[in-house]
Order: sequence, then structure tokens, then C-alpha cells
Amino acid sequence: MGVTGVLPCIYHIHGGGYVMGKVSDYDPLVRPLIADLQCVMVSVEYRLAPETNFPGPIEDCYAGLAWTIAHAEDLGIDPTRLGVMGQSAGGGYAAALALMVRDRGEYALAFQHLIYPMLDDRTCTAAPHPYAGEFIWTAQSNRFGWTSLLGHAPGGDDVSPYAAPARATDLGNLPRAYIATGALDLFVDEDIDYATRLIRAGVPVELHVYPGGYHAFDVFADGPVSQQARRDSHEALRRSLA
Repeated sequence: MGVTGVLPCIYHIHGGGYVMGKVSDYDPLVRPLIADLQCVMVSVEYRLAPETNFPGPIEDCYAGLAWTIAHAEDLGIDPTRLGVMGQSAGGGYAAALALMVRDRGEYALAFQHLIYPMLDDRTCTAAPHPYAGEFIWTAQSNRFGWTSLLGHAPGGDDVSPYAAPARATDLGNLPRAYIATGALDLFVDEDIDYATRLIRAGVPVELHVYPGGYHAFDVFADGPVSQQARRDSHEALRRSLA
């Protein structure tokens, strides 16, 4: 990149509904950010459900963050400008990691960048949305993903906020958040609700809801709305890393 000195860092967590995906799947999406934003990116290869249930995967994410911070000097990272980013299930893990980091008090995150994050298992048991969730990630897929992660049916009373961040009752003292979702995404209601609750807890939030956007619309389509979503995300990361 032709830069010297320590750099900011994006700690990236890939998506896949908690049951699929790997770091290399997201390379084409996130690798271009490194040179343009002049940052370091570290991605975590967490274990997948159902072979590994909660809390295994989020503990993997925490362990990867701990390793990154422990090796910050070797990696040329400024640990005060390190934030977490994730899409879909990766966005859920990113939000959960922000909660876990706050509660354990060992480290600090500068920001959380959540792209259509998968935050609430109770979406599986709520009344069906009349329009959202018809494409890419459906209600049936959602139930399978959450059941696989939790090891039991979603929607009960005993779900940890480190599994489903929307379950957290205290959202104060969390890093500033960027949350983006589509109006036709199954997660639209839970994402808007989480953003609203963060705002009420005093957390700086930038929320985007894109008209006509279904799950992963910014990846699987290239129309004006998808292009705008990518630009908005990119520029928000630039500001967060500054």
C-alpha cells in the first residue's frame, strides 16, 4: 500500500446463517477495502453450527480478537482504531462480540459495522412480515440457522445475548454503530429495533434502510440501490477508521 506507521484495523466476521461460509468466500468483497482505506483486515474462521453450537463460535470470534490485539505491534495495527465488521450472521456475531468485549472489560472496540445483521432468534416465532424475507434468506432458512446455533428451538426464554444480541437488556457503553439493511430483508424489523434501542442507550448510530433491498442485495445485484449501499458502507468505514 506504500504506507508507513501503524494502521487502523477492521476485524471481519463472515456471514452464512451461522451454518455455512468461510473467510475466503468474502475475500472479493472485503479485500479491496484494505488498499483503499489503508487499513489492516483480520478475518476469523470461526466454527460453524450445528457441529459447534453456541457459545463455541462467538468464543472463537473473541479468541481471534484477543490474538489480533496481542499481535497488534507485529501486524502494524493501532489498537485504538480497531473495529468489528460483519454481514448477516457475521453482523450478528459482530454485535455479540461488541457486547462481550464491553462486559468482559479486557479490550475495547472503536466501532461496530453491521450489514443486515442477524440479531434476534425471536424473529422465527414472531408474526410473519407481510413483505420481507421472500428472497435469499427466508423464514425457513432463519429457523434452521438459529436452531443449529442454539441447539434447540428459537424463541424461548433462555437465549443469551451473546447468541442473539437483540436479547441484551443493556445496550449502553457500546461502540458507535453503523447498521444497514434492506426494506425487504427478513431482518429489517430486528435491525431497525436494535438501532433504535442503541440510540436510546446513548450510542451513536448511523442507520440505513434501502428501498427494495432483499437480503444480500448489495452482493447479488448491481442496480443503483446496491451501488449506493456499497458506497455508504465504504464511506462509513472510512470515517470510523480515521
